[in-house]
This record gives sequence, C-alpha cells and structure tokens, in this order.
Amino acid sequence: MEFVITAIIGVLLGGAVVFIVKRLQDENKKKSARIEAERIVNKAKSEAAKIKKDSETKAKDFEARARKNVEADIHKQKSTVKNKESQLERRLKEIEDQFKQKMEENERYLNTLKDREEKIAISENRIKDLEKKGETHIVELRQKLESVAAMTQDEARRQLLSALEDEAKQEAAKKIAQIEEEAHKESDKKAKRILATALSRFASEYTSERTVSVLALPNDEMKGKIIGREGRNIRTLEALCGVDLIVDDTPEAVVISGFDPVRRELARRTIEKLMEDGRVHPARIEEVVEKQRSELMKSIKEEGDRHVMELGIANMHPELIKIIGGLKYRSYQGQNALNQALEVAQIAGLLAGEMGVNVKQARRAGLLHNIGKAIDHTAEGSYAFVGAEAAKKYNESEDVCHAIRSHDEEEKPHSILAWIVHAAFILSSSRPGARRPQMDSFIHRLEDLESIGNSFDGVLKTLALQAGKDVRVLVESSKVTDDQAVMLSRDIARKIEREMPQAGQVKVTVVRETRSVEHAR
Repeated sequence: MEFVITAIIGVLLGGAVVFIVKRLQDENKKKSARIEAERIVNKAKSEAAKIKKDSETKAKDFEARARKNVEADIHKQKSTVKNKESQLERRLKEIEDQFKQKMEENERYLNTLKDREEKIAISENRIKDLEKKGETHIVELRQKLESVAAMTQDEARRQLLSALEDEAKQEAAKKIAQIEEEAHKESDKKAKRILATALSRFASEYTSERTVSVLALPNDEMKGKIIGREGRNIRTLEALCGVDLIVDDTPEAVVISGFDPVRRELARRTIEKLMEDGRVHPARIEEVVEKQRSELMKSIKEEGDRHVMELGIANMHPELIKIIGGLKYRSYQGQNALNQALEVAQIAGLLAGEMGVNVKQARRAGLLHNIGKAIDHTAEGSYAFVGAEAAKKYNESEDVCHAIRSHDEEEKPHSILAWIVHAAFILSSSRPGARRPQMDSFIHRLEDLESIGNSFDGVLKTLALQAGKDVRVLVESSKVTDDQAVMLSRDIARKIEREMPQAGQVKVTVVRETRSVEHAR
C-alpha cells in the first residue's frame, strides 16, 4: 500500500517537475522569440533608416542633376533666344535700310514723274497750238483749192472716190481673172485628184456602200450560233477575219463591216461554210477560217492568172499577179477596180496598135496602172506611186513604172506609153455609166451648198436645185440692199469655188423681195 502511495506521489512529483520544466522551456522560448523579434525589428528599423538615408541621398543627387540639366537647358534656350534676337535685329535693320532705300527711290521716281508731267503738259499745249494752227492752215488751203479748182470739197471727194473706185475695179477684175485662170489650171485638177485617190483607198465617205457586206441567213436561229455562248463565236470570227460583225434586228441577215474587202470576203465565205456545216464553235471557226483563207488566196491568184493569160502578158511576177487578182474585191466610185484595169489594158492595147507602139507592153502598163489600190494603207503615198514602187520591186521596166505614176497625172507623162495609158484611163473613167454617183455623197453635196449660202449675214434660206447646179439664196430686204445682193452672189460663188472645187459650174442667184403692205379700213 505504501508502495503504491509512494509511486503515486512520485508520479505526481514527476509530472509537476515536467510541468515546471515545460513551463520554463516555454518561457525561455518566448523570451528568445521576443529577443529575436526585437532584433529583427531593430534590424528592420536600421535597414529602413539606411534605405531612407540612401533615398534621401539619391533624391538629392537626382534633384541636383535635374537642376543642373534644367539650368543647362535654360542657358541653351537663352543662348538660342539671344541668337534669334540678334538675327531679328539684323533683319529688321536690313528691312529698315531697304525701306529707306525704296522710299528714296520712290521720291526720286515721283520727282521724275512730276518733271515728265510738266513736260507733257507743255507738249500738250504746244500740240494744241499746232493743231489750231494746222486746222486754220487746212481751212485756208481748202478755200484756196476750191477757188482754184472751181469745185467744193464734197464734189472733189466724190470725183476722187469715183476715180479710185474705177481704178480698183479694173485692177480687181484683172486680178480676179488671173486668179480664176490659175485656179482652173491647178487647184481644180489637183483637189479632185487628191480627194478621189485618198477616198478610194481609205474613205469614210463610202462607209455605207463600200465597207459593209450583208450576208443572208437561212433563219434567225443562225444568229445565235454565230454569236455563241457569251459571244465566244462572234469574237473568234472578228479576231480571225479582222472585221466587225453586226448582228441586229434585221431579219435573216448579218452585216460584215470592214475597210478591207478581202477580209470581208473571207468572213463571208467562212460564215457561209459554217452555216452549211452547222457546227459553230471556236475550234471549228479557226479551222474553217484557215481553209477559206487559203482557198481565197488561191482564187485570187487564179483570177490574176486568168486575166494575164487573156491579155497575152508573159513573164509577170507571181506577187503582181496576186495583187491584180485582189483588185476584184475593190472598187472606186462604183467601178470595179479589176474591170477598170482590164478595160484600160484593152483600150491601151488598141491605142498602141493604132500608133505602132508595143501592144503587149501597153496592155501590161494598163493592167498594172491601178495596182496601188490593192495595196493597203501601210504603204505611204498616193496609190499611183505606191503601185509604181510595187511594180519596180517585182522587176517591171522603168517605162511601165513611169506609166503607172503618170496615168492620173501624179507625174507629168514624158513617153508615148505613159500618154497612151493616161488616155486609156481617162476614156475608161469618163464614159457614161462607168462611175455611178453615190446617193450619200449627192445629199452631202447639196447640204454643203446650202450651208455655204446660209453662212452669210442677211440670208433667210438657201435652196440647192437641179442636182446642185443652181443655188437660190433668199435674203432679207431690210438687211441686204440691191448693191449688196450683187456682191453677195459673187462672195457665195467664190466660197463655193474655194470649199467645193469638185462641184463644177454652179449658178448662184440671190433673190431680194420688197413688199409694201397697207390695209384699207
């Protein structure tokens, strides 16, 4: 029992000792922690103080550097401002000097103007005095002249004007006759030739009748095939043939437009072949165009060979024969170029036979006289010279080349062969029915005649009658007198001669009507 009590007491005492020891250890730990905390706090405070001190030091250094930079900038700005101020002062001084100089110059100029004004005033006074003296002197001379001539001033003026008018009319009549003679010799001939040859090779005046071909279609469904999906077929045709195809509302017809008749013929043949076949697509179009082009060139060559053989012409270059065949598709003033060449060749042969000249050479020159019309516009010059150059290129003789150049008086003929071809060309062109007039040209001619008459002041209306050979001009009687009507007719006639030398003889009649109307009441 005692042992148990002793054990319990020992346990209790051990627990108390452990508790006390634990308590002491806890107190020591707290004290150590408190001391460590105070040490950390002190260290933190010392570091904060150090940081604060460093910051203050850095702030002071930054402030000092900033102040130094600002002071340097301010000093620099002050220097710049001083420089600007000095420049402005110098500029102001220069401006003031210039202003003073200008003011001095203006003062001198004003003084000069004042002197000139004084001199001008003195001169004006002198001129006025001289004018008065001159007028007085003229009156005295006029009185003396009237007393000597026994006529008044108006009578003398009328006689002088009458004499001057008669003299001027005589000189004008001589000059007009001379000008008319020269104009009839040179201008009429040259103007007609230049206009005719230029229009025959590349003319917009003949567009309606000479640059289009109308191709009949079996039905309107063919128009859709020619156009193709999204226009592919018609674009291919135009690109390969070099023409414009016009597909409009005209029933069962397509218009082929182009200045080159050979290209139009190629397009016509191609479309006809495509209509026969029924297959129309870009690949087929290319195939047909190439085939028809070769056939067309072959037919042109055969056409030239046939006519050369008919005329009995030998040793002609194949390229010239091809050019001759190409004349079949060209025309001039309604006359087929190939038919005209054959006609000129036959007439030239007949004339040569009558005159004892080489007939075959005359036919040769006559056949080749207009080959320049079959050569496109890439060759520069008139068609006669272009044709002569082509003939020379293909080994034709100089006599033949000269006949080609001079057949339409592009060059003065100086050989019998040239005169023969020239005469044959005139005979072929001037025979009745050889060249038919164009309706559009006829209408344009009448409109031009009427516009010339209407261009003068006082004209009410102009009428072109008898195919343009008679022009009637109605004028306002209040604006145009009888004498002015005479001069007006002459002026209109001269303007027609200048602007329309191809019009021939035109009679101009100016009609002036005066009406007096009164009503009885």
